[in-house]
Amino acid sequence: MANLPKAILVDIIPPGTTPEDSLARLNELESLLVTYGGFVIVRKIQKKLVPDYRTYIGKGKVNELLQDVQEYNAEYLIINNLLKPQQLYNLEELFQKYYVKVWDKIDLILKIFSKHATTKEAKLQIELASLRHLGPRIFKMGTDLMRQGGGIGTRGQGETNIEIMKRHIAGREQKIREDLKKIVKNQEGQRNKRQAYGFKTVAIVGYTNAGKSCLLRSLTKKEVKVKDELFATLDSRIGKVYLPSVQKSVLISDTIGFIRDLPHELIDAFHSTLAETIHSDLLIHVIDCNDFEMDWKIEVVNEVLRKLGCHKKSIIHVFNKTDLITAKKRKELELKYAHLHPVLISAEQKDNLGELKEKLASHLG
Repeated sequence: MANLPKAILVDIIPPGTTPEDSLARLNELESLLVTYGGFVIVRKIQKKLVPDYRTYIGKGKVNELLQDVQEYNAEYLIINNLLKPQQLYNLEELFQKYYVKVWDKIDLILKIFSKHATTKEAKLQIELASLRHLGPRIFKMGTDLMRQGGGIGTRGQGETNIEIMKRHIAGREQKIREDLKKIVKNQEGQRNKRQAYGFKTVAIVGYTNAGKSCLLRSLTKKEVKVKDELFATLDSRIGKVYLPSVQKSVLISDTIGFIRDLPHELIDAFHSTLAETIHSDLLIHVIDCNDFEMDWKIEVVNEVLRKLGCHKKSIIHVFNKTDLITAKKRKELELKYAHLHPVLISAEQKDNLGELKEKLASHLG
């Protein structure tokens, strides 16, 4: 643990936030940090109705954090919010003398994405999202160079640097978009072929780490990476499953997991990966029934589906990881969520997959 990067986590929340929600938010951020490969030394919460214009965090809390950084030799300061480029830049200026990197939630997620990306498509999408997120901060650096290089009303070296950076970023974004268009066109061709052959498609969705990849592997015997960490899957994988009752096969896809407050820019960047979800005939919403935070995670998934325009699709709610709960808990879940008509399974133990296949056949019949 001593070799892992040490981080201070900060969350700025409205005064009316419940203690349970405050804890859940920081727990998720800590899970993201652990997935990235760091560990937490300090967790801080500031209740603030309106974030500070310059630094997002209030001045008193910033001074407190500067002391914590020195006392605990922290290497990262991670804020559990989406900050404006100017706010991040101002914080970086304050903490740079202690060699501390300042990230917001998107920075951390993008670092995890970079770590897990394997396909050309995922790498391009991550680079595009990174350029959009980091670009304004780079421009701010150029503005400082302009102040140093030239005076007011003059065209100094800094101004030239800004123009060079803007052109470079704009050019790179254009190239990425063109490359992604080619990939999307190829995917559309594959979807059209599947439709021509009469294949129905099912997309597995759910909160990150709910067991989606494990379910895909258990249903289709497709070799996929199954890991107990957030965002282990970034790329769409498709497998085939045979439904005995209708004597037909359907195609099932698994893709990126959802998360609380998933920013629009990340949803936009991963639009082509999420296309399998958007164009599917049916959704399987996988829920970790051993997660005490499952209620709000169900709502997060529903909200992301609304953003994607998929909320009106037919959905089978699958409560996974039943091997980790008691018979009493199982009965309670069946009663509480009866309105969702859930299928309770264990993807890991391949328990009750027959009922799920029957339900798939019924929906797609």
